[in-house]
Amino acid sequence: MIAIIGGSGLSKLSTLDIDRREVVRTPYGEPSGALQFGHICDQQTVFIARHGYGHTIPPHAVNYRANIWALKHAGAEAIISVASVGGIAERFKPGSLLVPDQIIDYTWGRKSTFFDGPDQEVVQVDFTDPYDSGLRQRILTASAKAGETIFDGGTYAATQGPRLETAAEITRLERDGADVVGMTGMPEAVLARELELPYAAILVVANHAAGRGNSEHRISMDQVDITLQKAMARVRNLLQHFCSSCT
Repeated sequence: MIAIIGGSGLSKLSTLDIDRREVVRTPYGEPSGALQFGHICDQQTVFIARHGYGHTIPPHAVNYRANIWALKHAGAEAIISVASVGGIAERFKPGSLLVPDQIIDYTWGRKSTFFDGPDQEVVQVDFTDPYDSGLRQRILTASAKAGETIFDGGTYAATQGPRLETAAEITRLERDGADVVGMTGMPEAVLARELELPYAAILVVANHAAGRGNSEHRISMDQVDITLQKAMARVRNLLQHFCSSCT
């Protein structure tokens, strides 16, 4: 079973033929919402909206541990994360899709491990390559079959939010080697690694990052919404081809 986590612009997955919904209780509190079980092209799929189905949970308040644990508990064998980001590198313009291969974590104060507590042994998982290479390749192959252009690789800067970054902060992230910036990539990716769930991401560039392109002086949220609506249709097409290749 494939798990899909929907971010901003994908709080509902219209291509999912829903069989049932299930509220899952976890040792880590409440997930972002009920899990939706169903099929996409005969591929068994479970879906959860990261920010809640009414988009009411900000990035820093998402219960990442509960979400990942719930998906694992439900029988998910791999996770595809869908998230919106701002483009830092020139090649990542609004509307672009990419499958990142690296991440830099700038978040703080988030519950970022399952191995926490006085009775837990110290466990340090390898995170050299934060995204599963096999799952990434399957997404890239599906995008080609779907006729969707998608970039292979890129470094995701995960910031705390919920505010957007300053132009100076984006300049710093660029110096650090970041290509795009978002607020939900961590600790989601490492929690999946701790539970040995292959994890990869499809990122949608919703806007130029602060101080870049047409966001030089201000980021237009109205334009962000328009860009996401168009780009998420492409993501749904990609996911449909991904799932059809699994059956």
